[in-house]
Amino acid sequence: MASLTVRQLDEHIKKRLRLRAARNGRSVEDEVRTILRAAGEEAGPEALEQFTPTGKQPERRDATASEANHVLLIIGGGIAAYKSLDLIRRLKERGLSVRCILTKAAEHFVTPLSAGAIVGRRVFTDLFDPTGEFDVGHIRLARETDLILVAPATADLMAKIAGGHADDLATTVLLATTAKILLAPAMNPGMWSNKATQRNLAQLIADGVAVIGPNEGEMAESGERGTGRMAEPLEIVAAVDVLLRTRAPGVLRGRRVLVTSGPTHEPIDPVRYIANRSSGKQGHAIAAAAARAGADVVLVSGPVNLPDPPGVTVVKVETARAMLQAVEHTLPVDIGIFAAAVADWRVAHAGEQKIKKKAGKMPELLLVENPDILSTIAHRESRRPKLVIGFAAETENVTGNAKQKLIMKGCDWILANDVSPQTGIMGGDRNTIQLVTATGIERWPPQSKDDVAAMLIARIAAELDGNKA
Repeated sequence: MASLTVRQLDEHIKKRLRLRAARNGRSVEDEVRTILRAAGEEAGPEALEQFTPTGKQPERRDATASEANHVLLIIGGGIAAYKSLDLIRRLKERGLSVRCILTKAAEHFVTPLSAGAIVGRRVFTDLFDPTGEFDVGHIRLARETDLILVAPATADLMAKIAGGHADDLATTVLLATTAKILLAPAMNPGMWSNKATQRNLAQLIADGVAVIGPNEGEMAESGERGTGRMAEPLEIVAAVDVLLRTRAPGVLRGRRVLVTSGPTHEPIDPVRYIANRSSGKQGHAIAAAAARAGADVVLVSGPVNLPDPPGVTVVKVETARAMLQAVEHTLPVDIGIFAAAVADWRVAHAGEQKIKKKAGKMPELLLVENPDILSTIAHRESRRPKLVIGFAAETENVTGNAKQKLIMKGCDWILANDVSPQTGIMGGDRNTIQLVTATGIERWPPQSKDDVAAMLIARIAAELDGNKA
């Protein structure tokens, strides 16, 4: 009877019913029964009136349920599922409306009761749930969300998503959705490095699925270490924040941020110089993102063909020594982000006049090492930024070189990327980042340099929030 009644209602009334049911943690059918029961007991006709087209009473609105961004969290069956309970809390702290699906395997690690207690509403587990499927509940779950987050995303779940399987509630919703999907993989290192998993990962990325992690570190199994740890909740929330574009404009308000960008030009003579292929696009994008986040930003830029980012104080320099001087003059700052591709060497004695070409004779150019700006600032005993972030542009052994650079330079984070010519990253508009820290490695998905910048700023904000907690 109730299901027949609901099916015959106008769409806008059914939508109101669904919102009210979601607020109260009930199915739509149970919500209809509650309303009818209240009316039958003469508890007040308003209970029905607010759901009729001619009703005079305005519907009470729950800002969290109706206006916030909606995230559907799918918890997969892995030991990392325990982190998902904290993840729910972190998502709700940021004003997001959260629904939750548990796979059958996930119920071996967390229960619907524990997840539901933190979500504050019903947790979904069964594709053929008679209380939800009378109005095609899995389609509602797929459509009434802004982002679907799978954490942990097991090897099995990734394989099913990549292959378009739909044999349970989670995979059915994922196949039916048009919302953004973010995966936080978690599995044994051997499973992660398996060719099948990497093939599935490549397919998912090609399909537009975003991925955060996995990180490197100790695994649940005794003696196991490698890449496969699920990203930490704050890292995942930062990625969610980027995808939803819900970053509050003031997340870095009151912070002073220094960014270096572009190449340096080291003169050989008044005409020639030593340089590299850096365009400055990534550094300028980071400065712009920090300014949008409310920070007071100083951008120290080498020679680039880019407009100055809005709301940013720009200091333009030519050489590495001039860049170091400008950086030190900018201190103190809260955050130092050193994205510039500074030339490692300069000519010891640049010619005052153009060096003339002489047949059969090469000019003698004595090279000397330029100051290491990142290391100089990171090793300061006073006025060192709270967070010092460097870049490692590599053409081989990207992860190994980045780890070594993190130690040698004394910085807090390294953003490593492969700038081999075939990647098109140097001078291009896209980037693929590995964030290397003392605790592990986060592998970010291939994305635009603007998205890398936004993800970095959200990650910084999450780190600062975590340090305050």
